Amino acid sequence: MDELIERVGNAAGIEPEVARKAIAIILGFLQKEGPPEEVGKIMAAVPGAEEATAGAAAEERGSGMMGSLMGGGGLMAVASQLSGIGLGMGEMQTVGREIFAFAREKVGEDTVGQIAGAIPGLQGFV
Repeated sequence: MDELIERVGNAAGIEPEVARKAIAIILGFLQKEGPPEEVGKIMAAVPGAEEATAGAAAEERGSGMMGSLMGGGGLMAVASQLSGIGLGMGEMQTVGREIFAFAREKVGEDTVGQIAGAIPGLQGFV
């Protein structure tokens, strides 16, 4: 996870803690909306990803924001959450692209393509 946090933070010009939260939000969304087997490959390839998404979910439940993600809303809910941690649209796009580039390196283009194809609207971010 540290490698991904550093990479995302550097690319987007954001602090490591913000990068960690953004990664957790996006991975949590993928877990909820994506094909379980393929998303599981990404989660397994990123040490600490399961803990980060669980921690983010707990934080969001505590603040009441997780409902928008868990209750639906798709990519708009993710964008709202990312905005809530201080990211602008350009930073959101950079974060998303870096996460998917990292995922491609770890699990391959086919797996990332299957995930992107399974989630409406995601193709533009990968």
